[in-house]
Amino acid sequence: MVTQLTTDTLVVGGGTGGTAAAIQCARRGVKTILVSEFPWLGGMLTTAGVAAPDGNELAAWQTGLWGTYLQALRRKQPGGLDHGWVSLFTYNPTIGAQIFAEWVESLPNLHWISGQVPLEVLRQGNRVTGVRFADYRIEAQITLDGTELGDILALGEVPYRWGWEWQGEFDEPSAPVNANELTKRYPVQAPTWVCILRDYGDSAPSIPLPPTSSTFQGTWDNYGSEMFLNYGKLSDSLFMINWPISGNDYGENLDRLITSETLRQDFLKEAYHHSLNFAGFIQQQLGKRYGLASGIFPHSLGNGAFAFHPYYRESRRLKGQITITEQDILPMPGGNVAPLPIDDQGNVTAIAVGNYANDHHYPGFDFSLQPKSIRWGGRWTGTPFTIPYGALIPQTVEGLLVCEKNISVSHIANGSTRLQPVVMNLGQAAGMAAALCIELNCQPREVPVRKIQEALLTDSIAPSGIIPLFNLVPQHPQWLYWQQYYLDHPEDYPINGNCPCYYFNVEISKNSQLYQGYFHRDHPQDYSLTITETLENSGQTWQLITVNPEVDEQLKTHPNGKLLSVWGQYNYSGNWLIV
Repeated sequence: MVTQLTTDTLVVGGGTGGTAAAIQCARRGVKTILVSEFPWLGGMLTTAGVAAPDGNELAAWQTGLWGTYLQALRRKQPGGLDHGWVSLFTYNPTIGAQIFAEWVESLPNLHWISGQVPLEVLRQGNRVTGVRFADYRIEAQITLDGTELGDILALGEVPYRWGWEWQGEFDEPSAPVNANELTKRYPVQAPTWVCILRDYGDSAPSIPLPPTSSTFQGTWDNYGSEMFLNYGKLSDSLFMINWPISGNDYGENLDRLITSETLRQDFLKEAYHHSLNFAGFIQQQLGKRYGLASGIFPHSLGNGAFAFHPYYRESRRLKGQITITEQDILPMPGGNVAPLPIDDQGNVTAIAVGNYANDHHYPGFDFSLQPKSIRWGGRWTGTPFTIPYGALIPQTVEGLLVCEKNISVSHIANGSTRLQPVVMNLGQAAGMAAALCIELNCQPREVPVRKIQEALLTDSIAPSGIIPLFNLVPQHPQWLYWQQYYLDHPEDYPINGNCPCYYFNVEISKNSQLYQGYFHRDHPQDYSLTITETLENSGQTWQLITVNPEVDEQLKTHPNGKLLSVWGQYNYSGNWLIV
């Protein structure tokens, strides 16, 4: 028996973007149905096990649902979020799943259905009208594709891209001129089946050893075993294993992911066993104290140590009204920010902010990309860019928005747009746009972008930033003013990413401690502190980093070699103080 349902908006896929879209749309008061394959929501942040999200770490970028997610994690995660060195935020994925479930359960107009995958897209002419699942047929005015691999695009025969574009198509500086060994072997970036290890102290459960472990030889030679493990260190002696260098990235015959369900399942089996073998290799090399953590994920894979599905870095990508290319994410000449997207009428079309470096994964290949990183706050970070609304809208198909890694983006630029925080932000924007479609009784392409921007900026629960400004944190009393100012005056947008506002001191974290020592500035944006105030740490030198623009300004001007007192949290894995 197939249940017939009707709703205003239907979100297919409970990933990072789909979950954010459904929550935002329902919070706006619109009747929404969210259909997920798995019993958890959150995608990359939870079901894929990437509990060390990359990007949008600076205080100025912690806005919208991404910012409120971090706040919820800080409240719920015992021991805080500062454990690994690949990210400033690491947590048990179970806690992330709890947060999303609580948000969804608090919304009576949001109906969440789990355990279903899309089988057919319903269409009337060029308009998507709903989706059929095994147990449900759901009709909706607006449908959002939040699947991990852009499955709605394929089922609905919506034009999409898969794979590389050559340099002649978009003139991207990092794109290959034509096909080569790399592009033939890897049509898209390699996924990773994340697993969680635990330090048992001794006598961890044995992990089956692979027939050959030569694949993984030398995997942490340039880091050391301790630094390798601490890459994704979580609380409670847990370690997220998502390692790209001869690790558990897996990319054999990636076209199988979109060819047929049978071939996709074949790939999944191989990817899982590859990651299981890597875990066995780690135990063999580093000792029986390290084993698979049990009961993290509520299923039987590795006794609950393996994520529900691989961490997909790339999917089918919509052919949208606008395609984001490498030029759109690189900094302006002489500047620290990418150009704002402007339409033919001179209006800013941005709806979400990202800042991660352009990061591609191809096992066995070192792919060179145009750099887009800068030092800020004492550490490396990515130059910020924005997502234009047109990248979420099909060229001709009506009734459909995308809200995941399936946005209209080139293969090259996808290396920056695919990261968890920016997908969460664009998902929120897609949900807001869908809600406005219902309110205005119109199609996605007809919604004025400024209405979406104003709705995001003034949202009562999770206001989301549109314009990247390093020195403007969301708590600042002038935050809304300067966001709106640059929407009205994009010609004034500063290429250094700093607006002419006064600095605003964010309150000290309750987990911070007071440290004193001698301050060192070895290079611009390279700070350290030699501790003097305690016998335990006296004489140790730690790197100083910050995500706060006011602190960054003080570190840039403090006299070199002079005593300095800071409030901060020490991270053993990174040997740094977050100040």
